[in-house]
Amino acid sequence: MRQKRLLLIFGTRPEAIKLAPIAIQAQAIEPRAEVRICATGQHNELLKQACDVFGLQPHHWLGVMIPNQTLPQLTTRLFETLPPILAEERPDWVIVQGDTTSAFVGAMCAFYERIPVAHVEAGLRTADPYAPFPEEINRRLISHIAQYHFAPTQQARVNLLQEGISPDRIYVTGNTVVDAVQWVLRQELPISEQIRSIIARRFVLITLHRRENFGAPLRAVLMALRKLAEQHPEVEWVFPVHPNPNVRDVVRELLDPCANVQVIEPPDYPSFLTLLKHATLVITDSGGVQEEATALGKELLITREVTERPEVLETGRAHIVGTNAERLIQAAQECLARTKVVHPPTSIHQNPFGDGHAARRILEVLLER
Repeated sequence: MRQKRLLLIFGTRPEAIKLAPIAIQAQAIEPRAEVRICATGQHNELLKQACDVFGLQPHHWLGVMIPNQTLPQLTTRLFETLPPILAEERPDWVIVQGDTTSAFVGAMCAFYERIPVAHVEAGLRTADPYAPFPEEINRRLISHIAQYHFAPTQQARVNLLQEGISPDRIYVTGNTVVDAVQWVLRQELPISEQIRSIIARRFVLITLHRRENFGAPLRAVLMALRKLAEQHPEVEWVFPVHPNPNVRDVVRELLDPCANVQVIEPPDYPSFLTLLKHATLVITDSGGVQEEATALGKELLITREVTERPEVLETGRAHIVGTNAERLIQAAQECLARTKVVHPPTSIHQNPFGDGHAARRILEVLLER
């Protein structure tokens, strides 16, 4: 069987994390697969951070992000810079993950060149085109471009079937984020003294960055967090703040005055997983953090009105609170009352996102079918 060239296209840290297991697994099955990597730089510093953790060395780094760039501007730059990479690499498959602008444009450019597209984490849906924005539309469009759809769960497969995707093109593999979490935890990579200091106390971990929550919804959530921090001085409230100024500026304005709130720079992935593993409670609007927290059995409050990952709700440890301050405060109070220990035990449960072998299943399809 001849070697196949697989081109991974990604632009953000979550994409790199979820595609890294495919690159790592491919190294174990050489010479059947040659993996090439194109990093668009949609998120620059955070993306480099993730690549370093997994030892990914992009063959192309496009650096498309510029300050205060609009979605149309980002999309235009990607459409200009990706076609020459495809012409140079001439891959057998283009592999994209999830629902970013880099993933959508990467899939579209591959389609223009008649290169088959494999979509990792296919089939997630909220049924609301503006939540999350613009990701819900991005992933729907990719689903009508891709040849193979690697669905993380049975529900994702059902979503694709309901949209008319042929069942013989859909493979339920589990989510590669589980592969990534397990890989990192096995490495026992070093963490900083700052992280060691945080996990020695009882703390709540917070991540917020959703574009659709910018403005009044984000301010409402932050005011609720400020009130919770004032009511619970015995708890540390740890917030790795996203670099987007729409998040960073308002977080600094509203939370910096709180003595027991730590607003920190985004840690590397091993350090973030360490925080996640030891947190009493996780409050997030991130899709990836929902999966990672569920994989680690954590209590989780989701500051969105809908989630494309209904599996997290079925565990009974995750709850949607939206951006309503009263709902968030009440749910957080209830959780803190249930978990009074510094490091609540992680429950033994079946992970709805798989067993950590999704990358192997994906490669088997791409190399053998």
